[in-house]
Amino acid sequence: MTIPAEAQEAISRFGISIEDYMLPVHGQIQILSEDGTMRPEDQRGSSPGHQYPVPSDDELLEAYRRLVVGRRVNDQNSALVRQGRLAVYPSSHGQEACQVAAALCLREGDWMFPTYRDAVAVMTRGVDPVEAMTLFRGDWHGGYDPHERKVGIQSTPLTTQLLHAVGVAHAAKLRGEDTVVLAMCGDGATSEGDFHEALNFAAVFHLPVVFFVQNNQYAISVPLAHQTVAPSLAHKAVGYGMAGERVDGNDIVALLAVLGRAVTLARAGSGPLLVEANTYRMQAHTNADDATRYRNEAEVKAWAAKDPLNRMRSYLRSTGALTDDVESAFAGDAEDVAQRLRDGLSAEPNLDPQELFLHVFAEPTPQLREQAAFLADELARDEQPGKEL
Repeated sequence: MTIPAEAQEAISRFGISIEDYMLPVHGQIQILSEDGTMRPEDQRGSSPGHQYPVPSDDELLEAYRRLVVGRRVNDQNSALVRQGRLAVYPSSHGQEACQVAAALCLREGDWMFPTYRDAVAVMTRGVDPVEAMTLFRGDWHGGYDPHERKVGIQSTPLTTQLLHAVGVAHAAKLRGEDTVVLAMCGDGATSEGDFHEALNFAAVFHLPVVFFVQNNQYAISVPLAHQTVAPSLAHKAVGYGMAGERVDGNDIVALLAVLGRAVTLARAGSGPLLVEANTYRMQAHTNADDATRYRNEAEVKAWAAKDPLNRMRSYLRSTGALTDDVESAFAGDAEDVAQRLRDGLSAEPNLDPQELFLHVFAEPTPQLREQAAFLADELARDEQPGKEL
């Protein structure tokens, strides 16, 4: 395999051999055990060149706060669906560690391209919660300005966002910008052609992209075993000439460490990397799905014991960093966000049908002008009952 010279130089600065760098470690990287205890350094699943430093207590406390807010966001949005305030909501309940770590590993000038299930990551990145949920109430637009927080609009079609991410990374490289792009997707997306195109292009052009695969075990109802027979999704990376890594997706300590190093390497010139996080979608695919038809209660219960919030809470409690007062303050922060969602999404939207024509072309075509005029005339007639048609 040919590794670009600039990539070899960047990698060597981290004391990593190319052989160790390219292939994922055996098992997966896990720093915090499921019971919330710190694993010994030699039991974290790392191998030579793949050791990861533990983030500071301050970083972990802030990450936990974000987890608490993220869980409350998921629960609140699910309630808003039942109340008819949202048309649909793909919950990330159980995957919040992936969501939070994805946002926290980036600098302000970096870009993130999320999927439809990554609302918590979008909000953690700084997007207004109500704006982030606008798409899911059935509006015609994504709800927020992607350039303001460097966050692409949440992508509903599988994997198209990976191509957008690679395009932004290519443009940034051509401009000489110090930008890293985090491209998020699920395990189902790895079966799509766009996944191959995005990874191959990023590798060939040596782009600063971190592909972050949240493997939650199901592509709606299709289990991972029916999608691939690869040893892991991370192993797919080596076929494109990039490094791959596996990490416990419910261990936010490990996620911050692994994603943090991946972003640092990409910024240093290593080229693209792929990180697979093993996690689980605790709730249905969306409110339109019945998960009991394709998975059993025992499986769900086993993953519930790996809950990322409980794991982190236990650890921070054991170190004394998380006190009752701090926990109460975090719960208050979460409730503030939930209240903002309730208020914002309970208000009736101010709809203007003419907006349909405003952003199709910079200069409207004659056909668009004709259609807009026709709609305006129809609306005027509706407002004047009895007017002759």
